[in-house]
Amino acid sequence: MRIDIISLFPEMFAGPFGESITKRAIEKGLLDIEITNPRDFAYDKHKQVDDSPFGGGSGMVLKPEPMFRAVQHIKEKTDFSRRRIVLMCPSGKRFSQEKAKELADYDQLVFICGHYEGFDARISNQLADEAVSLGDYVLTGGELPAMVIVDAVSRMLPGVLGSAESAATDSFYEGLLEFPQYTRPREYHGMIVPEILFSGDHAKIREWRRYEALRITLLQRPDLLKTTELSAADQKKLQEIKKEIETNKTI
Repeated sequence: MRIDIISLFPEMFAGPFGESITKRAIEKGLLDIEITNPRDFAYDKHKQVDDSPFGGGSGMVLKPEPMFRAVQHIKEKTDFSRRRIVLMCPSGKRFSQEKAKELADYDQLVFICGHYEGFDARISNQLADEAVSLGDYVLTGGELPAMVIVDAVSRMLPGVLGSAESAATDSFYEGLLEFPQYTRPREYHGMIVPEILFSGDHAKIREWRRYEALRITLLQRPDLLKTTELSAADQKKLQEIKKEIETNKTI
């Protein structure tokens, strides 16, 4: 996958993209990331990328020319038919694991990071294919959200993770939170790993993990259960979990 990021602060990406899984994906040739500074595409000698808003108001708004020219430059030097231009914006649709899987299906992603009071509306209306937000809060700029989305998307790419099953067992991948994980030692300060994990019965282990994933999701994020497709067996497990929770409350 090719990822282009348009940002006024390219240096911010060196650390996150120079470590861990993203770094290894780049070294393996599975991921190609380029940062473009829109100041390089400003018309005036001062490299101005923002201006005061028409109609009055506080703050500065990012001008359309540098952003349009930066995107055009990226298009001219790359040749991908499946390209998605994503605007990092608080008013965009909320990012999710489902959106990460969707974006991972493209050959090229172009992220436009904002600053100041926002974008000229022509950027969001005519240049970007969609606007995405991490949540209902405002950050200084779009760089941190872009880093988060690149990390989430890159995990979906074939060969990036050590195991083909790793991404599929992540929280949210199938709509549920992840089941509990344990490793050595088997007992620590009286805290003992569930015996089922040593049974060698993989069917029972899968069943236990599904039960625990449902239980944790019900306790921590019950809203996810409304949008997750659950089997009849899952529904039966949920009823058992609810009874268990009610019983524990009365003890």
